Amino acid sequence: MTTSRINLRKQSKVDTQLLDRLEELENFVGNTPLYPIQRAYQKKGVKIYAKLEWQQLGSSVKARPAFNIFKEAVATGLITRDQHLLDATSGNTGIAYASIGAALGVPVTLCVPENASKERKLILESLGVEMVYTSRFDSTDGAQDRAKELKAQYPNKYYYADQYANDHNWKAHYYNTAPEIFRQTAGQITHFITGLGTTGTFTGTSRRLHKLNPNIRCISMQPDIAMHGLEGWKHLPTAKVPKIYDATVADENWKVGTEEAYQWIKTFAQKEGMLLSPSSAANLAGAVRLAEQIDEGVIVTIFPDSADKYSEVLKFVFG
Repeated sequence: MTTSRINLRKQSKVDTQLLDRLEELENFVGNTPLYPIQRAYQKKGVKIYAKLEWQQLGSSVKARPAFNIFKEAVATGLITRDQHLLDATSGNTGIAYASIGAALGVPVTLCVPENASKERKLILESLGVEMVYTSRFDSTDGAQDRAKELKAQYPNKYYYADQYANDHNWKAHYYNTAPEIFRQTAGQITHFITGLGTTGTFTGTSRRLHKLNPNIRCISMQPDIAMHGLEGWKHLPTAKVPKIYDATVADENWKVGTEEAYQWIKTFAQKEGMLLSPSSAANLAGAVRLAEQIDEGVIVTIFPDSADKYSEVLKFVFG
């Protein structure tokens, strides 16, 4: 046990049983496999890899920031079993919060746009989440506003995690995702490309990759229009820009269309045997576009989740 951990245990507000349980759960967060894409796209001298982020607790990339936010809140006494963890989410972070909260015995309250997929709603409700639905027209921006209102109304009931402004979001990727990628590619990665939502994945991973090797090119992506079908992504010109976003981290900024992503869902299923979510397919579209522009290199992207929560998208793509 480290000295800092001993000191934490001496703080009256810190629940040491929760800390012990978090240590056990940490074995099931991160360390996801790096999948080599071979049949869906090939080019001599260029390799594309994708992190299969659904293979961890909570079934998405959001397990990383959700766990880190939970861990820091417990370790510093900001949350106990008597409080609710509160946040706004479009679904995946909420599912990660709910999974961790259920395992800890900590209640979770989530503000979610009412047009979230029925699969997400069912999963969240099944995990015992207290749901607060917000207008479908306000996206996650409206959900954030409602979460802030609840925190102001009931300050003692809620710990407001605020994933869009919480530095422990991007730090989860800085200290874990980036080192994993660097190790899994034996330091051979030349390009990193992924989409922007809370922006934590891109910001944290890119910051660390640039430190590990300043020559690695990091490219961010966002939807090409405000009304898009890429769940979890933000069209920054028309949305609230997350406080954790750092525009200086990106070497380039690209746009991706929903239709382009949907085309890759079908191609990847038939060529690689995996059903991708729209956001994963959009990341793949960007990685392939990048591969077309270079003569050699190792490209890594993120597959945030699978298609398990997107039955309506699959009906549209394959129908």
